[in-house]
Amino acid sequence: MEHDTRQHGRDQQSDDQHSGDRHSGDQQGAQKLSLTGSVALGTGVMIGAGIFALVGQVAELAGGWVPWAFLAGAVVVAFSSYSYIRYSATNPTSGGIAMLLKAAYGPGVVAGSFSLFMYVSMILAESLLGRTFGTYVLRPFGMQDSAVWVPVLAVAAIVAAALVNLVGNRWVERSATVTAAIKIGGIGALAIAGILAAGASSLGGLFTAAERTAPESGWAGFLAGVALCILAYKGFTTITNQGADLRDPERNIGRSIMIAIGLCTVLYLLIAVAVTGSLTVPEIVQARDYALAEAAEPLFGAWGVRLTVLVAVVATLSGLVASLFAVSKLYDMLRDMGQVPGLPGRQEHQSLYITASLAIVMAAFFDLSQIASLGAILYLTMDIAIHYGIIRHLREDVGARTWIPWVAIALDVAVLVPFVLLKAQSDPFTLGVTAVVALVIVATQWFAARRRSDQDAQSEAPAHHSGT
Repeated sequence: MEHDTRQHGRDQQSDDQHSGDRHSGDQQGAQKLSLTGSVALGTGVMIGAGIFALVGQVAELAGGWVPWAFLAGAVVVAFSSYSYIRYSATNPTSGGIAMLLKAAYGPGVVAGSFSLFMYVSMILAESLLGRTFGTYVLRPFGMQDSAVWVPVLAVAAIVAAALVNLVGNRWVERSATVTAAIKIGGIGALAIAGILAAGASSLGGLFTAAERTAPESGWAGFLAGVALCILAYKGFTTITNQGADLRDPERNIGRSIMIAIGLCTVLYLLIAVAVTGSLTVPEIVQARDYALAEAAEPLFGAWGVRLTVLVAVVATLSGLVASLFAVSKLYDMLRDMGQVPGLPGRQEHQSLYITASLAIVMAAFFDLSQIASLGAILYLTMDIAIHYGIIRHLREDVGARTWIPWVAIALDVAVLVPFVLLKAQSDPFTLGVTAVVALVIVATQWFAARRRSDQDAQSEAPAHHSGT
């Protein structure tokens, strides 16, 4: 029965791909995304809250080993990207991850649950971007810890990004390309200036532990910090959802993913070295939600803080625009697969409305640390399912070398287990919320599968009766 279900999922894959393409906005004559536009959208999602908000969060776990944690995160993501690239290059669609899971596990509870894990983790990333925007905007006024204005500004940022997405692909690509150039140049300039101000010898600290504060929890803390660093890179997965909107996707999806990961790795390492060279670990932890702005002040004064805030505003807003564009594609595919509901009627852009609304709710009620923890656990769990699906069911279809996904699984487990164990001690509430979210997702998918099964049985019953 399981084999038949998976085969049924593969047989319907082509139909679902065409259905997803109908919702991609890629109508005849519409402009498709170029490789540059694809990389811009990918880095737009990646270079946002990931680096501006997570440095302090990572320092809580990894101590002074923050640069190494970001480097280790890049290694984990490089292995993880292989499965996504192999499948998406073979089957480019607007719902790359959802289609991968369906092809591997069939259109049932497993595929639906892990697809929603990914969707929710992306929503959490958007709420993280929104709250980071609010935190940095308020930093020059000393209101960065406001329990009222941070979520208010977060909601405003998400609404603004949704409005940009209503304009369409062309404007999304143009804005992503321009803002990606601004933030890559701005973050790079801040990082290099910070390293020069702290002394070029600070770069040498990346290769020695002599002058770095070790994590309080040792290797477990370092590995848990790597789990958070992966959030700064996981935006590469949104590129897999661009298949129906990307020129020459069989070739450009893989290139776009690797270029985006490479660019982000260089920038993250430079920033991590600059921050740890400017601030002590306790100072980074104290300013964990706005560590980059805090690091700029002693080196460059008030203008440095303003420049950091400006770059953070561009990075977070553009990240929201790019993320809403990609995540809406994923919701379109999930709706076509019958795994999530749509809005009543046939409104345009309903996936965008649903995605933005959920991001607004999460940004209003969860703080940055809770959002990051919840997102990391859901994403890594889904990532393991992706790799196992490639190994167990799709290796021949996509021409995958199975040792690479096996290594990816081992690396995911190596960072996820310490993270969960440490969170169970320091923040059991967030861990409980994560468990509830996961259970709700699985339960709703189980009920949805039962309902589809009952509907299929009812539709087949009359035909069977008339045949007898």
